[in-house]
Amino acid sequence: MRSLFSTVTKKVIIGYLVVVVFSLLAVGYALSRLHQQTLDTENLVNVEFRTFELVRDLQQNLLAQENIEKQLLILRDPALSELRFNRNNEFTRYALALNRPPLSDQLKNLIKLVDKYRQADNQLTEAIFWENWTQAEQLSDEKTVPLRVQLLAYLAEFRQQQQENINTGLARLSQHTSSAFQMTALLSLLGICLSAPVSIAVILNIHRSVKELKKATKRISAGRFDQQPEIYGSDEFAQLANDFAQMGQKLTELEQLHLDANPLTLLPGNLAIDREIEMRISNRKPFSHLYIDLDNFKVYSDRYGYKAGSDVLAKVGELLKHVVGEYGSSEDLVGHIGGDDYVVLSSLDSGEMLAQKIIAEFTEIVPSFYNPEDQKVGSFVGEDRYGVKRTFPLMTISIAVIASDHYEYPSRLAISQDCARVKEYLKIQEGSNYMLERRK
Repeated sequence: MRSLFSTVTKKVIIGYLVVVVFSLLAVGYALSRLHQQTLDTENLVNVEFRTFELVRDLQQNLLAQENIEKQLLILRDPALSELRFNRNNEFTRYALALNRPPLSDQLKNLIKLVDKYRQADNQLTEAIFWENWTQAEQLSDEKTVPLRVQLLAYLAEFRQQQQENINTGLARLSQHTSSAFQMTALLSLLGICLSAPVSIAVILNIHRSVKELKKATKRISAGRFDQQPEIYGSDEFAQLANDFAQMGQKLTELEQLHLDANPLTLLPGNLAIDREIEMRISNRKPFSHLYIDLDNFKVYSDRYGYKAGSDVLAKVGELLKHVVGEYGSSEDLVGHIGGDDYVVLSSLDSGEMLAQKIIAEFTEIVPSFYNPEDQKVGSFVGEDRYGVKRTFPLMTISIAVIASDHYEYPSRLAISQDCARVKEYLKIQEGSNYMLERRK
């Protein structure tokens, strides 16, 4: 742009003063509008989209808390308590991130509702910590569940309003771009009447950039976020084009709500697993539900450390993907509930076979997780969850295989309860085992 203005200035000096006036007016107006649109775009990206993203994360976290809370009150598994604690910490971070100026009245009301929910959730956390399950169930029914429902409804309404604000902002950008183009074209046209070469150069440069930005705005408004305006260089138009590209990337990230992957194994998490189960049930498609749990994993982590435990979980996730990929079908799902609990959804015919293959491959690799001394002995001394020292064998794996045709009316809750029952039976058996439950 600077070289262009330098050339225009030289030609204007050779020509006459009027060309300078109209050319500077056109360029000045275009740059001022461009600067304003750059500020509007930065506000849209850094404020509106950030708020939209936080609201989305709060919704996802609340849904995850709801699922974990139900499982915890049913199974009363310490691993689920830890997972719930992590989810609550995430919720607190999101809630604190919301409390940043500028705060609208709607956002203030949301923050108050979030604080009220956190207070009730802290009471539930204390009851669970002391294993007062009767009080925990009462707090869940009377406080956390109603507040969560109210908060989810408010978040949905707030998110809808935020989406409308974003759409309005995008439409305003498009209108401003169109207005800037029209005014710039008019001023440039007056300059063309006096000096065609200078005016044509200015108009072509501005028109090309504005046209690309207008097309990019329309693409974003239509939900196409993967295209970048074809504007090159280092001027304000190129900067705005980069802002559009960054905005598109953020919007693309917002679309990827289905990625509920576990951060350690990158396998689908609770939400994706629950959606898949519900879809198969609603489609009346029989399936096998494999609930996979590692035995003696906690004492292993206590002995070898958190990093070694994480490596085991990651390797088990890779093992499951390998077995299902080789012996299952493309429609099978491998998920990671959290901790040392995994889920595989497969066809009725392949469920038992997959359980056998998983046990065989796990038995083959499990010695590699231990040091030579423990491998040789085949066990080690550690403390159980009650602080009592005793001898533990090498890790084993328990797999509860539940067939959906086991039920007249299958449901996620019924499958979850049967998985817990079968798992508890398997964990008191020696070695790695699986059990197939198909009785009506």
